[in-house]
Amino acid sequence: MPTEQTGYDPSLGRKFIFVTGGVMSGLGKGITAASTGRLLANAGFDVTAVKIDPYLNVDAGTMNPYQHGEVYVLKDGGEVDLDLGNYERFLGVDMTSDHNVTTGKVYQHVIEKERAGDYLGKTVQVIPHVTDDIKRRIREAAEGTDVCLVEIGGTVGDIEGMPYLEALRQFAHEEDDEDILFTHVTLVPYSKNGEQKTKPTQHSVKELRSIGLQPDILVGRCDDELDPSTKEKIALFCDVPTEAVFSNPDVDDVYHVPLTVEEEGLDEYVMERLDLTDEALPRAERENTWRDLVTRERTGEVDVALVGKYDLEDAYMSVHEALKHAGLEHGVDVNVVWVAADEADGAHRDRLESADGVVVPGGFGSRGTEGKVEAVRYAREHDVPFLGLCLGFQMAVVEHARNVLGWDDADSAEFEPETPYPVIDLLPDQHDEEDMGGTMRLGAHETSIEPGTLAERVYGDTSCTERHRHRYEVNPDYIEDLQTEGLVFSGHAGPRMEILERDDHPYFVGTQFHPEFRSRPDRASPPFVGLLEAVLAEADPRGATGDGDEGESEDEPDDRDAVADGEVTA
Repeated sequence: MPTEQTGYDPSLGRKFIFVTGGVMSGLGKGITAASTGRLLANAGFDVTAVKIDPYLNVDAGTMNPYQHGEVYVLKDGGEVDLDLGNYERFLGVDMTSDHNVTTGKVYQHVIEKERAGDYLGKTVQVIPHVTDDIKRRIREAAEGTDVCLVEIGGTVGDIEGMPYLEALRQFAHEEDDEDILFTHVTLVPYSKNGEQKTKPTQHSVKELRSIGLQPDILVGRCDDELDPSTKEKIALFCDVPTEAVFSNPDVDDVYHVPLTVEEEGLDEYVMERLDLTDEALPRAERENTWRDLVTRERTGEVDVALVGKYDLEDAYMSVHEALKHAGLEHGVDVNVVWVAADEADGAHRDRLESADGVVVPGGFGSRGTEGKVEAVRYAREHDVPFLGLCLGFQMAVVEHARNVLGWDDADSAEFEPETPYPVIDLLPDQHDEEDMGGTMRLGAHETSIEPGTLAERVYGDTSCTERHRHRYEVNPDYIEDLQTEGLVFSGHAGPRMEILERDDHPYFVGTQFHPEFRSRPDRASPPFVGLLEAVLAEADPRGATGDGDEGESEDEPDDRDAVADGEVTA
């Protein structure tokens, strides 16, 4: 039952796997956790995940992509860390804001309760009020599932992570041994003479144990598999069985990590420790779709130019993954060719010209927008298959107004407030917004698709539900004039234009939403599938390789690349 003071109910949830990291950040805790979840799902269990981010931000919405990568958007509009995208892609589930816990959320809630007098005059402290709120959030997100994976961001020893580790210590006292598992991911580097060094792991585990937590499983991140002697040494000094030490070596594709750790026996060990072995499907009956997908033979490769301004792959992670998924569907490898939008007319022009297709993703702020407009122009004039996402959609509208309709000074009011042709303007409900965080048009919204259009062929339907993240839209005052000389708005949500295409081009599609956020390895995003189909049709007159199925799409939110270079708008 919930405690009177904090409302915390320790009875929610069933089995929990807590994943911590040591030595350095960016080791791959999220991929390790997601891979474990994928294997458990293959064995027939209902799996969910929680990502804990110890920073004080309430959410990831105002973060600089250079620091945290892309801002991933959930169906309910939650702006979250990109690890949530990995969990959705690996587990095949749609998550909500409740699956992302931040220090900002926790303290905001606790302080609001204190101001409302809900603590009945008690002194409000980290223990029990903050730790109980952390545990409450984890248990509520886990309710109704078989296994909940909980990834704690950062590394053991970070001062901002201490309340979370204390909450986990308490958690361990509340659960039976077979209902909770601690997995610690750590770096195993090489010395100059090629020896795998265990000392960083030893120190990391020592730090964890000083807090009162003993890992049950250790996962060593290394260039190669851990040597048997390395495993034995880690086990001896970290007080775990040798069979509880697993390798997670570098792989060419993160989608192969579940296969790698499965070969190591991680899934069987986890199920044994959580007393789930008897409930698991027999190995012969387990789901093999993931393995079949990621090991599917590729018959060729294509080059797709990604024209953006953040020279960091994580800033466009979901776009990279959506292209990969479309490649899986068509049986080809997709090479993403980076084109810096603010250099598109110079050193990077040859990359654009050598590409088989062009993608212009979302972003915020004026830097690089002229380069994006020129990339749109190049794709339109040279019949290169094109896909514009969010800001890319808006820049396609600007390019059409300028270079097809002759409105030379047309622009977005976001970048040029005094333009005589504000073909892109602020959404009506945004004029009175003062706060930046969580105030855009966010989350899943339905789009109606005009029958007989390319968009209908791509989606195989007259509607789709995709995720949004934007503050600006096509100016309603210009819609009728814009729909001339080949441009068609083929998707709309009420008065808002959502999809554009050109009837004088092999494949020219723009979406105000972010279809990349709903793309999965086994359910590639339709606009990306269509892009590759057009690319392959141009390269091979006989048509696309692979099965060429269009795929489906539902809830997708729109993009805004946070606060890079002081650029925070949409």
